[in-house]
Amino acid sequence: MTRQIIFHGDYFTDFYKELDIKVKLKIQYVLELIKQVDRVPEKFLSPMTGYDGLYEIKIEYQSNIYRVFCCFDEGKLIVLFNGFQKKTQKTPINEIEKAIRIKKEYFESKKNKHD
Repeated sequence: MTRQIIFHGDYFTDFYKELDIKVKLKIQYVLELIKQVDRVPEKFLSPMTGYDGLYEIKIEYQSNIYRVFCCFDEGKLIVLFNGFQKKTQKTPINEIEKAIRIKKEYFESKKNKHD
């Protein structure tokens, strides 16, 4: 089984290109895992409770924690949204709101292509 990973807009790539090479390699490792593994461990990918289909990809490197928001589309596709470095215990609400906004934008742009 292989999942296709789609990047919506430049949100993820803008975040990604600012990162250290070792963090990038760790993110690539986790993305490959998500592509290949049928049941991805929650340590790497988990649903955001109460946020209707929003998931977060979890990357830890040394003592730094990174999060990338995404969702599934048509069962297989993961659409990557914004990413950020997590500095507190709770995920910042502004990052969640940004992800929800981007997710809505993605599905609206997809709908407009089919109309």
